[in-house]
This record gives sequence, C-alpha cells and structure tokens, in this order.
Amino acid sequence: MKPKVLIANRGEIAVRIMRTCRELGLTSVAVYSDADRDALHVEMADQAFRIGPAQASSSYLSIEAILDAARRAKATLIHPGYGFLSERAHFAEAVGDAGLTFVGPPPRAIEMMGDKAAARRAADASGMPIVPGTPEPVDAKQARKQAERIGFPLLVKAAFGGGGKGMHIVRDAGHLEEALKRGAREAQSYFGRPEVFLERYVDRAHHVEAQILADTQGNVMFLGERDCTVQRRHQKLIEETPSTAIDDTMRQRLADASIALARETGYVNAGTIECIVDEDGDFYFLEMNTRLQVEHTVTEMVTGLDLVALQLEIAMGGSIAGLSVEPRGAAIECRINAEDPGRNFMPGPGRITSYVEPAGPFVRVDAGFGQGREIPGDYDSMFAKLIVSGTDREQARRRMLRALGEYTVEGVPTTIPAHRWVLDTKEFKTGRHTTNWAERALAEADLPAQADLGPSSQTAGEGRPADILVEVDGRRVPVRVFDERRGLAPKPPEAHAAAHQEHVHGEVRAEMQGTIIKVLVEKGQDIRAGEVICILEAMKMENHIAATRDGEVTDLPIRAGQVVETGQVLAVID
Repeated sequence: MKPKVLIANRGEIAVRIMRTCRELGLTSVAVYSDADRDALHVEMADQAFRIGPAQASSSYLSIEAILDAARRAKATLIHPGYGFLSERAHFAEAVGDAGLTFVGPPPRAIEMMGDKAAARRAADASGMPIVPGTPEPVDAKQARKQAERIGFPLLVKAAFGGGGKGMHIVRDAGHLEEALKRGAREAQSYFGRPEVFLERYVDRAHHVEAQILADTQGNVMFLGERDCTVQRRHQKLIEETPSTAIDDTMRQRLADASIALARETGYVNAGTIECIVDEDGDFYFLEMNTRLQVEHTVTEMVTGLDLVALQLEIAMGGSIAGLSVEPRGAAIECRINAEDPGRNFMPGPGRITSYVEPAGPFVRVDAGFGQGREIPGDYDSMFAKLIVSGTDREQARRRMLRALGEYTVEGVPTTIPAHRWVLDTKEFKTGRHTTNWAERALAEADLPAQADLGPSSQTAGEGRPADILVEVDGRRVPVRVFDERRGLAPKPPEAHAAAHQEHVHGEVRAEMQGTIIKVLVEKGQDIRAGEVICILEAMKMENHIAATRDGEVTDLPIRAGQVVETGQVLAVID
C-alpha cells in the first residue's frame, strides 16, 4: 500500500508534519476534537476525522478513537507529534498490534525512558552521570526520609511525564508535603499516573539537551545540542543552538554519552536526552524524551536536515548510515503562547482578529493558527513558534528581535513582549542566564498588561460568507454560503476584562475560562487576603485564585471539576 500518515495530534506540530508529508508525496490524515473542528491542521490535511469532544481524555488521548480513524482512513503510519500520546508505550504497542507503523521508538524504549526511575538506571548503566535522587517513586513518608539524604533544594518530579508538568522546587522541609500533593495531582491530570520522585535541584545551571537519531540497522547519530535555559515554571520559553554553556570538548563528551545511552536502551528514531550543566561545567542526565521536541526546529535550521522526514524514513526501514551532519551558525526559537506576561502569564484563549507573520532572510514561522482562528482554552497555550538563524549567536539574536517586532497578533494576548525583553537583557546577551533567572527577572520586569485586544476589522451589519465544512467519507469538503442576512458575530469578550473590575461586595471572579481543580475553602470560613480559594486550570496551567480581602466566605458557588467562564463569581467574601 502507498504510505498514508495519520497525525495523532493538533495545532502547529500537526501542520508542520503535514508539510513534510506533502513534500514527500505522502497522504496526510488529520484527527480533530469538537474544539478543533475549524482548525488549520484540519483544513490542511488530505483527510480529516472527528475523534470526540473537546476533552483531551475523550479525543486526543483516546487510543480507540485514533485507531478507529486510522482504520477508516486506511492509514499505514501514525505520527504522534509531541505531547498527548507521543510517549505512551501502550499507544505505540496498540499501533503495532493494529498492523500500522508507529513513527517513533519501540514500546520497550518508550516504557523504559518514560519511567524516570528506570531511565536514571539506564543512564547510570551507560556511563552517563546522573543527578542524585530517589531510585523509585516515593510517598510522603519516604520523601521526608529521602529529602534529608538528598538535601535541599530539591525537585519533586512526575515519574511518568515531562514538559515541566508535575515539577516543583522545594527549598525546605516545611514545603515538601504540599509540593508532593500538587505534583501528584498534576501528574495524574496530565499523564494519568500520580507517582512522583525526588531529585536534587541545581540552582545555577544551564539546561542542555542532545538530539539523537537512530535507525533499525544500529546506526546512532548525534545531531548537536540545544540550550533551553530560558524557562518559567519549568516551561521553556526560548531555545537555541549551539549552547553557550559548553565547549567543543564537552560537546564531544555529551555526544559520546548520548550515543551510549541510545545503544543501551535499544533506541530507534528521533529522541532527546536532557541534561543539566552546573557552574563547574559538568553535565548530568535529567530525562530522555522519546519523541520529537518542540524545539527540533533550531537543529533543522543549523543542519539543513528535516527531522520529520528522517523520522518517517527510519519508520519505513530506511538507514541513516550515509547521513552527513555539519551544523553551521546559530539558531533561536521563541514559543509564541496565548498568555499575557503583564498579568503573570495569564492564559488568554480566544479568536485571533488580526495576524501578520514576520518574514525576510532566515526567518521561519511554524504556526497552527491564523487570522480568524479560535484558540481554544482546552489545550496548551502555544499556537506558534518563531525561529531564526544567523552566522553567529549575536546575528541570530538581532534577527529574532527584528522578527518579533514584525509579528502582529490581535485578539489574544501573546508572550512576544516577554521574548523581546529577555533577548535584550545583558544576561541573555552574554549567556550568563540560568534556569531560574527568567522567572525572577520577568517578575521584576513590569511588562504592561495587554488589556486592549483589537476589534474585528469588519463593521457591524456587514454581510459575510459562511464557510461550512462537510465531511463525506472522511474527506472534508469546504462549502461557502453567501447570505447577506448574516451579520457580524459579536466581538469576543476581552480575556482579562474582569481583572480590572472592582470586587463588588467582596466578589472574587474568574479572570479566565477554565476548570476548577480543587476548592481549598468552605462556606462560612474566615479567610485572609492572599489565601488561596481554589485552583483553576486553564490551558494546561494551574492558577491559584486568592482572596482579595479579609473576611468570611459567605458564598462559594463552585465545586471541583466545574467549568467556569471569564467573569463568573467563584466566591463572595464579606
């Protein structure tokens, strides 16, 4: 059968994979939830299939629904992208059992490296240095004992997952139990398993990762390193290559250790080995991501290689024996998220009313949304990535500032102001920033809030065509209906309007749409200003909603699991 690739993902990574499929002459198949019915990745695919409601657990995390779509589409390969099911060994196994090819490593390698404790043992066996920590997941009692051995500060980390979810810094014993509970809760929510383990936290460090590629014939290659040190809440904001923290000698040591670990685990396809580099210039293994990384683009920019094309080639039995890797220059990537840095990176889902991408020499944009598209609040807030390259780091930095200045997005807040501020700091220019620098620095940067989200360019009462997508046997057929009676849809509410309103009679309102994860107070309870009322999850981020005044909680119309809208009353304090 002619290869046909189903992309079990959404947004910019689905669009990026489809573009490579198109270049290779391969048919692409999209899957979508109800929240993504009109998404760009659905429009770009050759075929598209609905797989369920907006909740990821019933759509993008539903193995049964995805395999059913693959069967109906007569797909031959499934590419998982990143996130969702990309690092679930049982998904890779189910794909193989269904007679399809999984574009990624074998289930055994995913299972081994997905279990953080097992991954640490594998790294140790291969000769790669590891950060001190617990060999297995821990409960509260074990954690207290192990924390004394490891020492503070330490990290509570989800045992089955990545991306900074379920990860919390603990600087003293008094905060350990709460960090364990929160880490376990997030791990269960994001990865379906609550186990956490402990690891020593290196305070002043760089986050450096190695990109490796391996085929089924035993060839393993190191494609260079990436520096992901600019982080907030353990989430990467800016990535670059090469890293300013390592020299040629350390780069060779990192390459040798990474290749040895890949061989130790029987790894196949693209993978990333993440390490921490301390002030003394030593590196330690953190984890291995058994998938394509968000920041794979900077490696592509300096090597000229298409990593998705190589993934597909390896999955179909190809060899990388003759592959030549010669990185040239430097590249930087900025993640463009629908968040407002001026409001503590508050998520801001909504409709993009105006959108203009930057262009010019050595500028690349990987976007999953555009003008008129709706960024749903059900998933991660990243909707695009801006990547530039230059002959050296300084040229790439200046080029990124120029490109960010050309980037226009209206209707939703973006992280662009934060990127521009970071890139222009002395710490970033000189490469002296560390993993905990950006969070502290941005908190003091006093960036203005993005309250005025521009209105639609259309005027009220103007007729406009309705674009209807009709699904026929798995193929989406666009139909445009012109009806002068159709008026302009109302302007979407400003995501942060509630933040400026006074709390009438002590009302605490939701500043964003989201789901109540946990309610921490009771009706009738006395509370002080600043104490947390509830935890609200929006766009995969936990937000602690605090009391605005001292008093008694006289009304509490919320419960765990409830979905709330922007401006909805969460509590009344009198």
